[in-house]
Amino acid sequence: MKEIVIQDALLQQAAEEGMDAFIKVFTDAIYASIGGELNAETMAELNADQITLLAYCILRDEVMDGGFVQLIHNGYGPFFFRNPFAKMIKQWGLKDLSKLVYNVSGLYGKTHEEIEKDCTDDEFMALFEQFPAFDDYDDEFVENEEEWTAEVAHYVDDHIERFGRIE
Repeated sequence: MKEIVIQDALLQQAAEEGMDAFIKVFTDAIYASIGGELNAETMAELNADQITLLAYCILRDEVMDGGFVQLIHNGYGPFFFRNPFAKMIKQWGLKDLSKLVYNVSGLYGKTHEEIEKDCTDDEFMALFEQFPAFDDYDDEFVENEEEWTAEVAHYVDDHIERFGRIE
């Protein structure tokens, strides 16, 4: 396992700025330790909590930018829906988010082949109209993102030793 070191002064400053900045200190340090890229090889260098934190941030960024269709089209479907991400966040106490991911997983199984195909920008934009079943899930995520991000930040704060060593 990679040792993740976080500077206390940086962490204190981020905590004053808010939950997003607090989480970013950890994700930046984790990414820096693995050369900036999360893949099968670098995941082996991290623990389950570190991977789950990075995964949450990827999920949040993708869904907030373009919904679950974008997340799936960008190749993240297997990472979220064929791995224990939903189980991990449920263990972190994010039961509603876990339920949402499980629900989207069922829809992913039925639609992913079409959504994952290479396509033009226009064809990509048409995917949102072709798969309106994701809309309610996108809306639910957007409506709850701030609360879920706060819960993630609290989990990290309560279990800092799982995410890195503070110096």
